[in-house]
Amino acid sequence: MSVSEALKSIVAVRSSIPDDAFTASALGTRREGSGVVIRDDGLVLTIGYLITEADEVWLTTQEGRVVAAHALAYDQETGFGLVQALGHLDLPAVAFGDATEVQVGDNVVLGDGIGQAVQANIVARQEFAGYWEYLLEEAIFVAPAHPSWGGAALIDENGRLLGIGSLFLQVAQGKEVSNVNMVVPIDLLPPILNDLLRRGSVDKPPRPWLGAFTAENNGSVVVMSVAEGGPAAKAGLRAGDVISDVQDGEVEDLADFYRKLWATGPAGSDVSLRIVRDGREAWLRIKSSDRSSFLWKPHLQ
Repeated sequence: MSVSEALKSIVAVRSSIPDDAFTASALGTRREGSGVVIRDDGLVLTIGYLITEADEVWLTTQEGRVVAAHALAYDQETGFGLVQALGHLDLPAVAFGDATEVQVGDNVVLGDGIGQAVQANIVARQEFAGYWEYLLEEAIFVAPAHPSWGGAALIDENGRLLGIGSLFLQVAQGKEVSNVNMVVPIDLLPPILNDLLRRGSVDKPPRPWLGAFTAENNGSVVVMSVAEGGPAAKAGLRAGDVISDVQDGEVEDLADFYRKLWATGPAGSDVSLRIVRDGREAWLRIKSSDRSSFLWKPHLQ
């Protein structure tokens, strides 16, 4: 498949989310982005935040054909989402490339579902820690950035899929600021695909989740906010708290915080955090949860 042919198999994704859904206030109730056909029966790979808690999903081909779809699965660890078209898309599946072989400087194309494509280059492959308790060991970063990055497909020079667009970031390099897209590598999907298709989630114990939105500031992990009704909020964690230790281990950075948190056991484990608040140290004990238990789950009619 050529690059131009692969780009035609990218579709627009539009979803509706109930007003009372857990993610409605943060992500909105009307979400739009892209997805790419990965199976000839209309299975579409997208980025999960577009379809989390969706009760209605529509796919639109670049020829303008609109097809109803079902939000099939969302994997919180990778961020991938799967959508099944309920009608015929009549688009070929895009073959997977090997994201582990991607090199900085490689020529790629990032395309969306309305026909916009950006000729780009790989500018980095490195760890990425997101403020929403998310960590990729080796994300792909491309520039220039695509203006409609959510669910956009990263295509190599042979028309193969390398990953799915997730974020728009601004990276400072001296006095200059570069706009880049973070892409979730496609090699994370095959090991979990059968589980996602069979049961809608990966068959392993869910990670402990706190509902704390955190960031690094001058070498410290600082709480920006907490999810209303989440474990951190119930335990009294507040915006401005600095997290210095998890259990008996000092926190080195945001990624280290997540690794130590997830090492405490499965969801439901008690997590002890040492925090610094207004210059004073204190310990908080938080009963972690399974994040998916807070999410509204649509049913196929």
